[in-house]
Amino acid sequence: MGGGHFQEFEEEYMETLYEFHETSPGSLVRTGELAQKMGVSPASATEMCQRLAEKGFLDYEPYRGVLLTPAGLAEGMRMKRRHRLAEVLLANVLPFEGDVHETACRLEHAIDDDLEVCLTLMLGNPQFDPSGRDIPPAAEHISSRVNSSTNRIILMSEAMEGEYVVKGLIVLPEDQETLAAFGLKSNEIISNQSGVWKIGEREIDLDSSLASSILLSKVGE
Repeated sequence: MGGGHFQEFEEEYMETLYEFHETSPGSLVRTGELAQKMGVSPASATEMCQRLAEKGFLDYEPYRGVLLTPAGLAEGMRMKRRHRLAEVLLANVLPFEGDVHETACRLEHAIDDDLEVCLTLMLGNPQFDPSGRDIPPAAEHISSRVNSSTNRIILMSEAMEGEYVVKGLIVLPEDQETLAAFGLKSNEIISNQSGVWKIGEREIDLDSSLASSILLSKVGE
C-alpha cells in the first residue's frame, strides 16, 4: 500500500486491528469496538471494513465482526513495526521533546522498505519499544536485507568528515519540501568538509533537527 491520505487511513485500520490481534489472536473484532478505537462512527468503520474485505485484507462477518486475513495480518504487523521503530528513534536517539506516539503515527506512513532496513540497522534491530511492547518481526524480505547488509548507518548530525551516501530521510510532510530544495534524496552523495556539508560544490545548511532526520552510510563501507 502506501501513498495518499486514504491509503494511510486504511493502514491505520489494519494497524489498529493488529493491536486487537496482539491481545486476543484469532478473535473477531466487533465493528463497534473498532469504531471506538479509531474515533469514527460505527457506520464509517463498517464501510471501511467492507472495503478492506473486498481487497482481501479482512474477513468480514455482518453483525459479528472482522478478522485480519494473512495478508491483512502482514500489513498490520508491517505498520505496527514501523510505528514502534519510529518510537524507539524518537525516544532513545533523537533529541525529541514532543509527543512520541503522535509523531510516530505520522512518521510510520513515510517509512518504506529501504528506510525500515536503515532504521533496523541503525537502532540495532530492537525487540521492544520504549514502553516495553514487542516490536513485530520484520517481513522476510526485510530480514534478508538486514542480515546481508554490511553498511553502518549513522545520523547526519553525528557524521565526521568524509563522503557519505544518503540512505533514508525520516521526515514529516512539512519538512519534505525543505530537503527537496537542497536536493537531498536517497542515494545522493554528500560530503562533510570541515563541518560544512556539500552536494558537489553546493553547500547544504540544515538545522540540527533536520540533520538528525537523515540517515547516512560512509562511501566505501
